[in-house]
Amino acid sequence: MSDTEAPIKRKLIEVALPLEAINRESVRENYIYRGNPSAVHKWWAQRPLAACRAVLFAQLVDDPSAHPDKFPTEEDQARERKRLFGLIERLVVWENSSDEALLRQAHEEIVKCFGNASPSIFDPFAGGGSILLEAQRLGLEAYASDLNPVAVLINKALIEIPPKWSGRSPVFSGMAESQLGGWPGVAGLAADVRAYGNWVHEKAEQRIGGLYPKAKLPGGGEADVIAWIWARTVTCLNPACGAEVPLASTWWLSKKKSRPVWVRPVVNGRSVGFQTEYDKSGPPAAPKRGRGAKFACCVCGDITSDAYVKAEALAGRMGARLLAVVAADSGQRIYLPATSVHEDAARVPRPEDVPDSPMPTNPRWFSPPAFGITSFSDLFTNRQLTALTTLGDLIDEARKLVASDGKNAGMSANEAEEYAGAVVLYLAFALSKTADYNCTCAVWYSSEDRPKNLFARQAIPMVWDYPELNPLGTIGGTWRGSVSVVASAMLGLVAGKRGRAVQADAATVSIPSAAVVCTDPPYYDNIGYADLSDFFYVWLRRSLGSAYPDLMSTMLTPKAEELIATPYRFGGDKAKADRHFESGFIRTFSRIRERQDGNVPTTIFYAFKQSEDGELGAFSTGWETMLSGLIEAGLVVTATWPMRTERSGRSIGIGTNALASSIVLACRPRQGDGRVADRRHLVAELKAELPKALRELQQGSIAPVDLAQAAIGPGIAIFSRYSQVFEADGSRMKVRTALALINQVLDEVLSEQEGDFDEDTRFCVKWFGQYGWDEAESGTADTLSRATNTSVSGLERGGVFVAHGGRAHLVGPDELSDKWHPATDDRISVWEVVIRLAKALNEKGGEEAARLMAAAGQRIDLDAAKELAYLLFSVCEKRGWTQTALLFNGLGTSWSDLSAAARTSSTHEPRLEQGELEFASDDEE
Repeated sequence: MSDTEAPIKRKLIEVALPLEAINRESVRENYIYRGNPSAVHKWWAQRPLAACRAVLFAQLVDDPSAHPDKFPTEEDQARERKRLFGLIERLVVWENSSDEALLRQAHEEIVKCFGNASPSIFDPFAGGGSILLEAQRLGLEAYASDLNPVAVLINKALIEIPPKWSGRSPVFSGMAESQLGGWPGVAGLAADVRAYGNWVHEKAEQRIGGLYPKAKLPGGGEADVIAWIWARTVTCLNPACGAEVPLASTWWLSKKKSRPVWVRPVVNGRSVGFQTEYDKSGPPAAPKRGRGAKFACCVCGDITSDAYVKAEALAGRMGARLLAVVAADSGQRIYLPATSVHEDAARVPRPEDVPDSPMPTNPRWFSPPAFGITSFSDLFTNRQLTALTTLGDLIDEARKLVASDGKNAGMSANEAEEYAGAVVLYLAFALSKTADYNCTCAVWYSSEDRPKNLFARQAIPMVWDYPELNPLGTIGGTWRGSVSVVASAMLGLVAGKRGRAVQADAATVSIPSAAVVCTDPPYYDNIGYADLSDFFYVWLRRSLGSAYPDLMSTMLTPKAEELIATPYRFGGDKAKADRHFESGFIRTFSRIRERQDGNVPTTIFYAFKQSEDGELGAFSTGWETMLSGLIEAGLVVTATWPMRTERSGRSIGIGTNALASSIVLACRPRQGDGRVADRRHLVAELKAELPKALRELQQGSIAPVDLAQAAIGPGIAIFSRYSQVFEADGSRMKVRTALALINQVLDEVLSEQEGDFDEDTRFCVKWFGQYGWDEAESGTADTLSRATNTSVSGLERGGVFVAHGGRAHLVGPDELSDKWHPATDDRISVWEVVIRLAKALNEKGGEEAARLMAAAGQRIDLDAAKELAYLLFSVCEKRGWTQTALLFNGLGTSWSDLSAAARTSSTHEPRLEQGELEFASDDEE
């Protein structure tokens, strides 16, 4: 820094955060669906609102150290930080998200740091809109831009429309006076969405209700059908057989313990029929065999090849058979055998004017094109297409009705048209949700007796058996169910300061003057936002084309400028894809740096993991490319924080590119002093500063599977201080080299933590790193025990080791007895506690693990135990021991929750909130 430059006043995010509270509430929020604004429309990798709220507040509020006149001592600063932490800890609680007094207090803290002015927030990669919605919740103006029209529509629905219609009564006939006390916030708008959604349903019943016959019950009477369960079919490849092969991946219909139901295939000659069985014995093996399109014929047993099924499908010879009918009777699911009546009812002509735009052929995200499903309309049956086109047409008709009712309610003609556009936008979002469940790549979730939507993950996979819902029913995924979810989610929106959403390329968009940037950019090549969102766009365009003509002007979403590094858009050239991504990043963040308020850091959410092997060891292309772009744009990382922004179940995705944590980076323009360093100096700084940073990461509830990625943050913060770092030969150090050095120091720090362990634990760590749970010679054990100042006999008394007949091994989790308590163990070790905690959590759940942790904390250092869990995960990951790695990752991820539960009681068993420590599926809805 030059003598003329004023010292930077650090913001709270650059000094400290109450990570444990933020992480706990962020994970909890992922299990709250009804009333969650994120449920307005599907978007991929959407950040939890709690995390966004906390990051924005901490980004804007000064750290107490920025005001030495008010807080002259470290003790004064610590007290003030504690007060701000308390405010954040209350802000992130879901139930407090509508606490006006609390939000007003937070807003006052922010404007106090801006000379009583209110800053605005800008996100050039607005995506699902979480950041800007939370900016509005904090009383700030919000500006969104995104290249993708689906994202722009989402942001209009979240931040632009609600303030315009706040406090307005509904216009649907007879509703305005139906609620005592008026219509606060967007309650009136949400009521109209429900009312006009019901109008659409009634009209749809009149037009297509006859396509969905009722089911005849065994004892007489009829019941409404919830869904029809279908399986795709091909002809058996055995010429002597020629039977129809159902491509069923399972025969299960319901796995509920109280009433299991499954399909029994009935072979009659060369034909196969299907019966439903209510029987706990379970079904025979399903036709699906291993990976790929391999299925056994029910008649002759021959197994198809992947190539054969693809050839049949591409030749148009793939069919479908009805396996079962799901009906509702007195609130209970009734599974009935398929009948010709229901099969015939599904045979309807393909409607005209369906969205038959081509699907991308990138197999990473789209597997159906390999099986002849080449257009978006091919993802639906003719009956599903009929329903969705009917609903889309009715939404457009509803727009005219809303406009008419608006004028009757006293609106001007222009105002009524604008209001009608708002109502039908949310109705079109309900259609998106309906399409997500009503396609042939959705599945029936037999464990819970319900359908599971297509986008349970960020891809469109090939599905062999699927439910066809009755879209006029009432369960989740039907039209009424979807309208209900959207209207409920609207009640969580903020009707505060204005917001604006525009379609623009992040690299060229006009940045609002003095706006503070908080953004969640694309993750290299991890998610194909534009390609995936076309699934929704083709239906949104049909129903919103007249209401939003500018946004709906193209057949599909823009692709060429999208900032992702996907080689298939560049003829398979990965180098060109990388250059496209990095150059776009540099242009975007150079513009941000030029317009950045020098008093406030930019914050960036990044949740990418890609481990590849290179000459320097494992590295991350996504991180390397993103960080190179930031540094080249003249930004320096001033702080990084890991936040658990994904469902806890995803943290077990070892070997995937999905992180359980997002890394939040705070960045400022690099000061113009041109500081440089050499490799030796950089390594020295990494070794001096990383150990403390890594301990903070571990204490901040970062999942072990994410620790190496999270360590990039504090490491690259050191690297990016310098305009250049030189190698010994005078060349400029690359980001990849810096990342490799960071990884090396991380390994050293984890190894050095062994010094915190007792002698038995040090022995076990060294043995485990060499042999895992396998046996080795007893002589080796004796030598190692002497080196670690323990003994084999002592290890055996400690219950962690077995030596017999010249062979020896560590006692694995499966060998441990349940009859153990820390208080009665006369030779307890950190190793034994960690293994038993991992076993208890995995087999008995959080309550039992927390009980053991509370007792063990009286005998050992729990901080050392936590360090051991991280170290053991690192060992397992390097050795490829996936199952054991999952065990330690689960323990490390849940450690803070277990600790909190253990602290609540010393004499009674702690009670944890349901779901808090349980791994969950990736279901979004």
